Amino acid sequence: MSLLDRTEPVQVFGPIGLRRYLDSVCETVNFHLTFPISISEVEREGVVDHGKNYQVAAAWADHSVPCLAYALIEKERPGRFFPDCAERLGVPKGPLWSRLRSGDEIKLPSGRIVKPRDVMGSPRPGRKIVYSGDTRPSPAITMLATGADLLIHDCSFSQDLVDKAREDGHSTASEAATLAKKAKVKQLALFHISARYEDTSVLKKEASRIFPRVLVASDLLRLDIPSTD
Repeated sequence: MSLLDRTEPVQVFGPIGLRRYLDSVCETVNFHLTFPISISEVEREGVVDHGKNYQVAAAWADHSVPCLAYALIEKERPGRFFPDCAERLGVPKGPLWSRLRSGDEIKLPSGRIVKPRDVMGSPRPGRKIVYSGDTRPSPAITMLATGADLLIHDCSFSQDLVDKAREDGHSTASEAATLAKKAKVKQLALFHISARYEDTSVLKKEASRIFPRVLVASDLLRLDIPSTD
């Protein structure tokens, strides 16, 4: 199904003025969406949305116009369930196992109380993906990206054009890599590459001198972000 056939609602987040901008675009080009949109204009940094299994946090980027960076953060997952422990404590296989997995303590016919921590490992952290948007490297994005499984960061230029990067409100490969290293992310994806770079390997090479787990993003690229066991 193409975007033009979509019927499910879309929630859109952005700086103050986003609603006016989208309304103006639709009016100017006489374009009507086939699905409803919910617009949330972000006024301050922090968590901007909660889902069942995730939350979205935002931080201000450092660009020539108001721009936000976002983190998609999975909520903590329950620890692994150990059937041997449950059986050893006399918990019969079935609904009681499910209740323990869900975080409920149970009472056995013998009167014994069994708690989830008695049969499960420590909670497992969820995955975290951070998208910078157009930006200079900044403390706000470093904090937002800390510990991320994947950081997708502006990399418009190589370091020899650092003055232009500063002037335009963008980052170099070296700067993006330095931020990734400081934030202790697991993987860095460089994006927003200037059209002057027909061969982007020069940017990857530059960044990898500082942060080895780096790639250059491309349109429709798919990455597998494994869960932490």
